Amino acid sequence: MVISKKPLHFIIATLVACFPLFCFANPNVDTKKVTTETSHKIQEKSNEAHGIPENLTEDQKADLERKNYVKHHLLDSHDFNLFSYGKNGEKHFGFSLPVILWDNGIHFFSSSKFEHGESVAESNGNFYKINHHDGKVYKTDSEGTFTEDEKGHVTNAKPIDFSITKNVLMILLVGLIMFSLFAGLGKSYKKNGSIAKGAGRFFEPIILYIRDDIAIPNIGEKHYKKYMSFLLTTFFFIWFLNMFGLTPLGVNITGNIAFTASLAIITYLITTFTAKKDYWGHIFWMPGVPVPMKFILAPIELLGTIIKPFSLMIRLYANMLAGHIVLMSLIALMYTFNSPIGSPLSFLLAFVLSLLEVLVALLQAYIFTMLAALYFGSAVEEHHHEETHH
Repeated sequence: MVISKKPLHFIIATLVACFPLFCFANPNVDTKKVTTETSHKIQEKSNEAHGIPENLTEDQKADLERKNYVKHHLLDSHDFNLFSYGKNGEKHFGFSLPVILWDNGIHFFSSSKFEHGESVAESNGNFYKINHHDGKVYKTDSEGTFTEDEKGHVTNAKPIDFSITKNVLMILLVGLIMFSLFAGLGKSYKKNGSIAKGAGRFFEPIILYIRDDIAIPNIGEKHYKKYMSFLLTTFFFIWFLNMFGLTPLGVNITGNIAFTASLAIITYLITTFTAKKDYWGHIFWMPGVPVPMKFILAPIELLGTIIKPFSLMIRLYANMLAGHIVLMSLIALMYTFNSPIGSPLSFLLAFVLSLLEVLVALLQAYIFTMLAALYFGSAVEEHHHEETHH
């Protein structure tokens, strides 16, 4: 009996595309009966915590709530909330994470004390609360009071935060997955005469592609090997994190500018400290260029070495952040329209965008790796030229 794999592939692709939609579906009716008075109190407390004025109309409140929900999804959090349910979303399903703060000494406690940002956490006589606008922990009083300046920025003292947040946990998890996966791939090479087994059969062609079509052409056969570990790690790290961002886990790591800045800085440092003297010679004293022009071009070329990693940071951050915002906005439209025409149309657009995001997740990993290889290649390129004397 022969079963065609095409329907199976279609089903798998459909499930992957629908993954981002599952994490936002909350039932409209609570599983427990709540009195009208209690419901109003919960809603008023939630609106006050999220900065929603009470003098707005119901439509304006709903619109502001959707915007806050999209913004909240893009922020990191101190707990891993898989989904919320209840009429006002007051019930959460997930688990707490450790909070580690430095404020005249170490403070270590569970994020459950924050009660999903609604309560003040007490530690060694100090009080801390999460601000809903930026998701950061600030030092407050027992009432959880925040003070703001003229521009609306919180002026409360902010402790140094070493907490294991949701993004940090996912980074550690992806690192562990990669270590286990590729350590197993290396062992299978030794045991089976350089033949990959299991999941390694899927990843081996990708590894060879990065070596043969990215590293060698851009860096050269003489120097590419010392950069392969970084290029492979960067590619799979970004790819895996991007794919996790499309799951119901609701993580947005590559859409965090601190993360992309870290990758860009590492790329810049590797390029700088492995560069040959010809690389710096072409930056500070270009051969074949009149001396007066060398003084003009040198600072421009030096600035270019900084702009290159900056473009790496912005490209990855902006593309992934924009994808999450558009997808979340389309999902919010389903609740906005609440009609037999508008809601299915929004769902269809969100479904198509989810398929596109699967491609973008891989494409952004490829672009970052390709550009990093180009920068490494320019740093170790051997120039054969003769100075032109005038």
